[in-house]
Amino acid sequence: MPAYRIIIDVSERQLHLLDGDRVVRTFPVGIGRMVTPTPTGDYTIVNKAPNPGGPFGVLWMGLSKPHYGIHGTNNPASIGHYVSHGCIRMYNEDVLELSRFVPIGTRVTIRP
Repeated sequence: MPAYRIIIDVSERQLHLLDGDRVVRTFPVGIGRMVTPTPTGDYTIVNKAPNPGGPFGVLWMGLSKPHYGIHGTNNPASIGHYVSHGCIRMYNEDVLELSRFVPIGTRVTIRP
């Protein structure tokens, strides 16, 4: 049984999906601006909401830090940049692919 977890490198603006200690996939992400930075630390995915609407694209995966999540976007040009209010922003097709691997309770580590 896979042991999936997520590591997000803020400085590289990349999200890594790991199975144990092996990187399975890497995705580009948009992260928080200087004034609203992405919080570093260890969290878990606590919920999933398809089609949340607005700037959150096709899927929202909420983190154990309230008001923060990994989500799609209605602005694909923002991926790879410091653009959000602290959330992790992904291409819609990438966040859908990621969500197929990671159940609620998956560990998420956000590194500077």
